[in-house]
Amino acid sequence: MNPTTVVTKEIQQALAMKKAIVALESAVITHGLPAPHNLETAQAMERIVRENGAIPGTTALINGRVKLGLTPDELASIAAPDAKTVKISSRDFGYAMAKQLNGGTTVAGTLTIAASAGVKVFATGGIGGVHRGMTQDVSNDLFTLASAPVVVVCSGAKAILDLPATLETLETYGVPVVGYRTDELPAFYSRSSGLKVGITADTPQMVAEIAQAHWEMGLRSGVVVAQPIPEGDEIPKENLEMVIERAINDAEAQQLQGAALTPYLLARVSNYTKGASLKANLALLRNNAELAARIAVALAQMSTMRAPIT
Repeated sequence: MNPTTVVTKEIQQALAMKKAIVALESAVITHGLPAPHNLETAQAMERIVRENGAIPGTTALINGRVKLGLTPDELASIAAPDAKTVKISSRDFGYAMAKQLNGGTTVAGTLTIAASAGVKVFATGGIGGVHRGMTQDVSNDLFTLASAPVVVVCSGAKAILDLPATLETLETYGVPVVGYRTDELPAFYSRSSGLKVGITADTPQMVAEIAQAHWEMGLRSGVVVAQPIPEGDEIPKENLEMVIERAINDAEAQQLQGAALTPYLLARVSNYTKGASLKANLALLRNNAELAARIAVALAQMSTMRAPIT
C-alpha cells in the first residue's frame, strides 16, 4: 500500500481479511453533479454498496492527504456548494499534495489509489475517452486503465465522447471490455451505441472469473464492465445526438479544452434536456454501485480458494 494514502480502519481490516471493497470516485461529487444531488448520490452509493455486502471506499484529497474512505463530515465538506476543490487525475497528486489542496479524484485518480491499496473493484458513471473531433485529446483514464488491475463498473464512456475511437483505444491498450448482459457498448445515458463488444457476462460471478483469469495470466490492465442504464431511465440515442452536437458547438465557441471541457459539456446537455440527463446520471451511478458490490463479493469469495493476486 502506498504510505502516503490514509486508509480508514474499516478498510484496512477489510483488506487484511480479503473482504469485498468498492472504490468510489469523488470528482463526480466535486465537479460532476450539482448540489444537493452530489452529496445525496454519494451517500446513496455508499449505502448501496453496503447493502450488497461490500465496504465503500470513497477516494479524495483532504488538505493534501490522499484518502481511501471518507468520514461523513469529509464527504459533506467536499460536496458543499462553496467548497474549494480541484480535479485530481493521476498527474495531479504531487501538486495537490504539496499545496495541501482538497480535491475530487477522477476515474484515473481513483484507479491510482485503488490499485496501490489492493482494492480490486471500482464503481463510476462513465469513463473518459477520446474527444469528438480531437483524436489527440485522450483522457488519462484510458492510460491508467492499461496499468491498474481493477474492475471498473461503468455505463460505458461518456456519451459526449467519440465512442468508436474510445473503444478502439481500449483494445490497443489491452483493456478487456465486458458487456454486462449486453453485447453492445452502452452509451452512458443510452443503453445502446451500436458498437459491439467481444465479451459478455450475465452474472457478477462470471465477471469475477474473467477478471481473476485475466490477472492470473500476469496481465496488469483493468477490466471495464459496461452495464447499460436501467431501461426506464435512459435517453434514447437518437434524441441525444442533436443535444450533444449543440453542446459541442457551444464549447467550441468558447474555445474550451482540457479538464474544463467535460464538465461544461455535461452541464450543457443537462440544460438542453431539461434535467433528463441529470436524472439518468443519478440512476446509472446507483445501478453501477450495486453491480460493483456484487462483483467485489464474488472476487472476495474466490480469493479464499485461489492464490492471492500480486
